[in-house]
Amino acid sequence: MRILRSIAAVVLGFVAASAVMMIVEAVNGRVLYPELAKAAEGVTDREAIRAIFAGAPAGALLVVIAGWILGSFVGGWVAARAAGRAGLRHGLVLGLLLTLAGIANNLMLPPPLWFWVAGLVVMLPAAWAGAKLARVP
Repeated sequence: MRILRSIAAVVLGFVAASAVMMIVEAVNGRVLYPELAKAAEGVTDREAIRAIFAGAPAGALLVVIAGWILGSFVGGWVAARAAGRAGLRHGLVLGLLLTLAGIANNLMLPPPLWFWVAGLVVMLPAAWAGAKLARVP
């Protein structure tokens, strides 16, 4: 039964992290940088997406990174609280899964190099911090 609770806790943390990231990215595209959302509307060609990324202001990409940090933090907190035990471990597992998802995302939509690096280093520590804040032994 413990293993099922652990799996459910990490899945719940992943859902919470994803929801926060999607909200931040929606605000980014619809409120802060609507011209990017309009330019990307209906675009499916990798080269066209690469061009949009290349022309995106650094601020738009920094907002995405901030969303990844916030989402990872919230997800780590949720995973730790839902697990009820070994909160830091659950937060770290979630952070690892989010980092792998970020790598997959970056492989599909190739961003600038600095974004790659930032995406690789922010999610694990943010998820750990969220789990640490949850204060689950």
